[in-house]
Amino acid sequence: MSKACCYSWCAFVLLTAQAMGQAESPANHWAWKKPARVPVPVVQHTSNAIDAFVRARLESAGLPPAARATREQLIRRVTFGLTGLPPTPQEIDAFVHDPSSTSWERVVDRLLVSSQYGERWGRHWLDLVRYADTNGYEFDEPRPDAWRYRDYVIRSFNDDKSFDRFVIEQLAGDEAFPGDRDALLATGFNLLGPDMTDSSDQNQRRLNTLNDMTDTASLAFLGLTVGCARCHDHKFEPIPQTDYYRLQAFFAPAAFRRDLSIATAQERTAHAAGLRNYQAISKAVRDEISAIEGPHRRQLFEEKLSKLSVEAQAAHRTLAEKRTGGQQELVAETERRVAVSEAEIAKAMSAEDRTKLAAMKERLKSFDDVKPTTLPVAMGLTDRVGPLPKTHVLERGELSNPASEVLPGFPTTLSAKAQPASIEALPGSTGRRLALAKWIASPDNPLTARVLVNRIWQHHFGLGIVATASDFGVRGERPTHPELLDYLATEFVAHGWSMKKLHRLILLSETYQQSTSGQSKIDPENRLLGRMNRLRLEGEAVRDTLLAVSGRLNSTAGGAGVVLPDLTASAGGSRPVAVSPDAREYVRRSVYLFSRRNLRHPFLEAFDLPDSNLSCSRRERSTTAPQALALLNAAEATTAAKALAQRLMNETNSEAEQIDRAYRIVLGRLPTENEKKRAAGFLAESPLNELCRAILNLNEFVYLD
Repeated sequence: MSKACCYSWCAFVLLTAQAMGQAESPANHWAWKKPARVPVPVVQHTSNAIDAFVRARLESAGLPPAARATREQLIRRVTFGLTGLPPTPQEIDAFVHDPSSTSWERVVDRLLVSSQYGERWGRHWLDLVRYADTNGYEFDEPRPDAWRYRDYVIRSFNDDKSFDRFVIEQLAGDEAFPGDRDALLATGFNLLGPDMTDSSDQNQRRLNTLNDMTDTASLAFLGLTVGCARCHDHKFEPIPQTDYYRLQAFFAPAAFRRDLSIATAQERTAHAAGLRNYQAISKAVRDEISAIEGPHRRQLFEEKLSKLSVEAQAAHRTLAEKRTGGQQELVAETERRVAVSEAEIAKAMSAEDRTKLAAMKERLKSFDDVKPTTLPVAMGLTDRVGPLPKTHVLERGELSNPASEVLPGFPTTLSAKAQPASIEALPGSTGRRLALAKWIASPDNPLTARVLVNRIWQHHFGLGIVATASDFGVRGERPTHPELLDYLATEFVAHGWSMKKLHRLILLSETYQQSTSGQSKIDPENRLLGRMNRLRLEGEAVRDTLLAVSGRLNSTAGGAGVVLPDLTASAGGSRPVAVSPDAREYVRRSVYLFSRRNLRHPFLEAFDLPDSNLSCSRRERSTTAPQALALLNAAEATTAAKALAQRLMNETNSEAEQIDRAYRIVLGRLPTENEKKRAAGFLAESPLNELCRAILNLNEFVYLD
């Protein structure tokens, strides 16, 4: 670093230190204090609060703000930012040629009500909560109903569900809103982490899930790395080991369900009526099948059951309605190990019985048209009934080393009370998770609003006001604009925890609308926001844009994950997944693709698709050779280039029009005169689809100015 740059950087550090005050002790850390509303600085030529805070810092550093971006750049930036898709030529033209003072405001409002907004911002949340459609580990089994949580998230963002309710639903939806289907789906958040279903130690498996729930809830909602306190007192944060297990105690009574019924009362009534009818008319055939199968099924079941623990055997032999919460969980965990398959039964039978059974099953199929479909289920939590489980501090985090017992409590650094003020027991529930959820979602919690505001800012600007988005602790980075962060947090809460209102506040600022051009020696990393950051699109946005510009994007929303032909199986012993039969599904948005933990989509992985085994608060934005190769040679790119060429031929009448429209569709602008000449020369020797492929490989295609 040159001497001049060194002095400039020291000046920036000094400014930040002055803004934040003198060094703090861990107990007096800025993030532990409730956000305080401070007066908006008085700055000339702006009435926007965000701009006032930013420009006050720029002025103190002697830096001017950048000029406003062009209208083409702005509509491309905000359309990708809110929807993850490019603006159409018609949308660009409408904005560029709209002279009214409210034109930008109307663009922002239009995009915020688009259903594509939830697909874009839901994807950001899914990164954070480690969403995937499989369990991970060696077998990586599919989770057939995980997609219901994904769709819940997208709906919640599109509906602008208040963030405080969003928090409560995910941590304790079953306790807070027991009759609400979405609230039950939301509790799937707690079970999204990897799961070793075939573990030989089911108690350790449960502890692993409890640890994952505790760690992820703290990271996602509070921006705290409490996981470091699992084995010992946190080395850097004022979080003792007892605080970790007091937090975990809120989750301890939960039953982990993979079969949580989410059917409505109307669906259950209709299903029961249909089932009674089916059973009545098929009874004779089913009785004959049972008579043949029954003895073999019972014998095979007993053989498998005898290999389980004594506790698991007792749980299976107890009538379902009389099982305790622990027995219900044991049965759910071991069901797969005692399941008797049709093939096993057939192998145990005589040839004569096999022939009879096959004939009976053919007769039974004649009743399929009146057989009701299975009621929908989902992953989620309920509370186990019976005595409350005890939670112990575990020495070195090991299940075999329990120490002192602890009761549920909030982190002592954030709450003066060692225990919750009160935990109100609910019908069929301890109320523990609801107490935790209400504390996290309280306006008095110093972290929740700040953390969420910072995440939204990060996705718009590429870097948060706090650069370490999931670490607001003592070792995390300090905010570059602490007063602005607190202003946004208090505004967020004051306006009903509305994420869309927060987006609007940010997007209407001149700070967001700045050009990306220019770089200052005083602030080379643009921490003072003297310009807009140039951002590379994520892999999903790149793939979705290839589909959109080529006219092939299937905009169907929701439903089970789409399994592409090259992602049906994984390495080692991973369980295969049936490919989606309808090829029209293959061109849906990337958020709807089936997500495997052990085999990531190659095209998306080249563009830094995160590891779904871990919470990802901020994606990497690398520049690598595989990205260039993917855009040149991957099927996603070559197919898009051919389809785009066909689209251009259908929509234009001349070569010159094709060149203009290709740039307009792909890059959101018209080509320069030099670009027109080069494109015409290229077409003299190469087909149109190759020109399309070349434009799709321009830097400008994957970067936002």
